[in-house]
Amino acid sequence: MNKQITGTLLMVRPAAFRMNEQTAVNNYFQEKLSINNEEINAKAQQEFDAFVNKLRSHGIEVLVLQDQKELDTPDSIFPNNWVSTHENGNVAIYPMYAENRRKERREEFFELLEESGFKIKSVVDYTEAEEEGIFLEGTGSIVLDRQNELAYCALSARADEELFIEFCEDFEYFPVVFNAYQSVDGKRLPIYHTNVMMCVAEEFCVICLDTIDDKKERKLVIDQLKKSGKEIIAISEEQMHQFAGNMLQVRNDQGEKFLVMSASAHNSLNAQQIAQITKYCQIISSDLHTIETCGGGSARCMMAEVFLPRA
Repeated sequence: MNKQITGTLLMVRPAAFRMNEQTAVNNYFQEKLSINNEEINAKAQQEFDAFVNKLRSHGIEVLVLQDQKELDTPDSIFPNNWVSTHENGNVAIYPMYAENRRKERREEFFELLEESGFKIKSVVDYTEAEEEGIFLEGTGSIVLDRQNELAYCALSARADEELFIEFCEDFEYFPVVFNAYQSVDGKRLPIYHTNVMMCVAEEFCVICLDTIDDKKERKLVIDQLKKSGKEIIAISEEQMHQFAGNMLQVRNDQGEKFLVMSASAHNSLNAQQIAQITKYCQIISSDLHTIETCGGGSARCMMAEVFLPRA
């Protein structure tokens, strides 16, 4: 059986972080800050460094790749959208909606993995789909239940159904497809990434069921989660907007398990939800206010999980 959680993360330290105008068109979590871009990047770097230090202090292995300023990649801090790694040694590279995000795909990422002793067997590259205006943004668009070989995907401009099905065939996952919406100015609009509304851990799933407006689709998702033995921890749409769905379960070098999230996500949880989570693992949270506000992504988006075999 595949492992659901890893003890190694690869993270990208930002060099030109700011609010990305190309992603703001359908990422309704992004907001402007009234400070200049240099200050925004400096604050994001501080938040990033504190987050990495916190993860490492709990015994979690974090590999850090420094972004290059000349690339002008404001969202490089979210590498999980362009790459995923798998236990069989395969790597997937994904097509990105925003043109300026495509420069995030860097050879140095794979060099760092190999220098750290990981073996890449083969690369499955889906990026040609960009030429047809078709996108699937990694483990942002796809939430994997690796143990049970299930892949969850909320369809959006960044998550094409046919390409998702192709990914599932290539990587041997059963597809669970649905639509998820959020309220924006009185309208119900598609959520840009599945991983802001759900997180699948070993024994449980944190999910905003209120975003799945279609009752049949909601039942399908609930049934799949129950069938695979996950305790469902439901969050509200308000909590989702505090990034309470954007979490990732990891383990450390001692085998201890943690659910990693931002401080805003942690603060939004009620006592019952925290009790449900801490039954299974400890919580690690870190202040990511600038990154969340300008980037419209949070803790989970910042962590590319490494599942590759070690040499």
